[in-house]
This record gives sequence, C-alpha cells and structure tokens, in this order.
Amino acid sequence: MAQRQHSYALTVRWTGNRGSGTSGYAAFGRDHEVLAPGKPTLAGTADPAFRGDPARWSPEDLLVAALSQCHMLWYLALCAHAKVIVTDYLDEAAGIMVEHPGGAGEFTEVVLRPRVTVARSDMVDKAGELHTPAHEKCFIARSVNFTVKHEPTIVVAG
Repeated sequence: MAQRQHSYALTVRWTGNRGSGTSGYAAFGRDHEVLAPGKPTLAGTADPAFRGDPARWSPEDLLVAALSQCHMLWYLALCAHAKVIVTDYLDEAAGIMVEHPGGAGEFTEVVLRPRVTVARSDMVDKAGELHTPAHEKCFIARSVNFTVKHEPTIVVAG
C-alpha cells in the first residue's frame, strides 16, 4: 500500500487576557479555546500547577487522552478483525511528567490500564495478546519519545 499523508488543522485562541495582557506572570489567565470546523470547542488551560483552571483541559491531559484514545481505537479494530467481541472498554490512564529547575520538563511515561470485557471466556487470551499490536500501530504512541506501558485487565461479560 502506498504511503498516505494526513493533515490536521485547528485554531488555538487565547481567552485569558484580564485587561492588561501579559503585564505580569499572575496578571493573565491561561484559558484558551481549541477550535476546528464542525467540532465542539474544547476549553483549554495550563496545568493547575502552572496557574491553570482545574475544570479545563490542559495539554498534559490531552496528551494522555490521545494515547489512551489511539490505543483503544486500534485495539477495538484489531479485536473486530480477530473475532474477539469486546462489550466494554474503560481505560484509567495516567502520565508522569517531570519538571526540571528552570521550568523545562517532559513526560517520562504514560501507563494505560484498559479494563476490557469480552463476550466469552474463549476470547480472553486473544484479547490480551492484541494489546501488543495495538500499541505497535498507535500513531500517537509511535510519535512520543517516552515509555507507554500497558496494564490491561480482561474480564468476561456476565
């Protein structure tokens, strides 16, 4: 299959000007909106550790969410192709970011903890195995330079 390229465009609009712009570190809000045609507006902010609003999505939240979503979507597709019937999927993902003196930092790991429910007990082994190729195919996991761990739990419906 020929290589294909996909493009993603969006707008980030800062909404945190409290009247004096960035006249001081505490003078401005970190609130912003993420906009794309035909999609709901996403309310963004900085991490609360950096004066962000805990009720809004931070870039760090969204990175962990993107890894979890990408893994889940690949996993569900692979299960469908392998005739593994998934009836429920819940991932309680978590990431660790280290901040260095001077303010720079990076994620050191994200752990995905999907709890997968399958229709029958004869699907459990295959359901567990499919997390590896899902990780290998995940566009987001392939794009980061830190470890993405998987701690799946497979249960049978009923």
